[in-house]
Amino acid sequence: MPYFSIVIPVYNKEKFVSKTLRSVLEQTFSDFEIIVINDGSTDESEAKILSQKDSRIHYYTKVNEGVAVARNFGIEKANGEYICFLDADDYWYPNFLESMHRFTSEHPKHKVFAGAIEIETKNKTIPAQYSMTKKSEFEIVNFFNASQKECVLWTSSVCIHKSVFDQVGTFDPKIKHGEDTEMWIRIGLEFPIVFIHKILARYVYDAESVSRNSNYYFERYTFEKYAEEEKKNPALKKYMDLNRFSAVIKCHLIGDCKTAQEIYSEIDLKNLSKKKRVLLELPPSMLKPLIWFQRFRVTIGLGNSVFR
Repeated sequence: MPYFSIVIPVYNKEKFVSKTLRSVLEQTFSDFEIIVINDGSTDESEAKILSQKDSRIHYYTKVNEGVAVARNFGIEKANGEYICFLDADDYWYPNFLESMHRFTSEHPKHKVFAGAIEIETKNKTIPAQYSMTKKSEFEIVNFFNASQKECVLWTSSVCIHKSVFDQVGTFDPKIKHGEDTEMWIRIGLEFPIVFIHKILARYVYDAESVSRNSNYYFERYTFEKYAEEEKKNPALKKYMDLNRFSAVIKCHLIGDCKTAQEIYSEIDLKNLSKKKRVLLELPPSMLKPLIWFQRFRVTIGLGNSVFR
């Protein structure tokens, strides 16, 4: 039985997947299996995957049902004690698994681990900004308190004991955008996070990705799931309000002002910074150029997303 199972869902990532796979195969810790799920790709992803010859790669192909179903398929097939996820356009530094092996061995009572990430933009690579103070090489943190800026759980930088999914369940296939965020909420309600400050993974920022284009639509279902829990958990409420802020901005950008107003009415404004409260009050005609400018700054490596 391998120590780690690495689950990699792939959908039309022919330009990236070879580099992603090599970043796993070049790890300094070698006791792992790779579970690649081709989720109905229509490009040359399969050829790129099959060109990587290694007995630790287990390749599956299926009809396209979305990333949540693909990751759940990988979890079901996993034989490892710990499961790591890696998106097919991100990659790890060579010591990712070695670091995770060290921390899981030194902290066996904990079940959820994560490393810091950096963000690769068009012109510059920048470290993610987190809301915790660095006191040592790692911190044991509450997910919601530690995710006020960048989320401490990022799909391509987590390491989760397989038993966690028995307790909290797997990814919710009803959610088409943000299925990972909803999973982190469930985990955060049950488990503390061992967060490693060392940058171990790189997220490739794609300005044209689904979450940033006009295909956005608000999924109320995610918020409804935690409506009662929010009332008794202030940390969760603040975290959800930050996500509501992002949803309001995105709804304004696609012209859905009615939904934006409905979401706005559910926010406790005390949970937002003054800057975010000002942005919520701006008309779409002023908001759109500001967001465009912020996206441009992110692309050239001069800032982080305005949405958090």
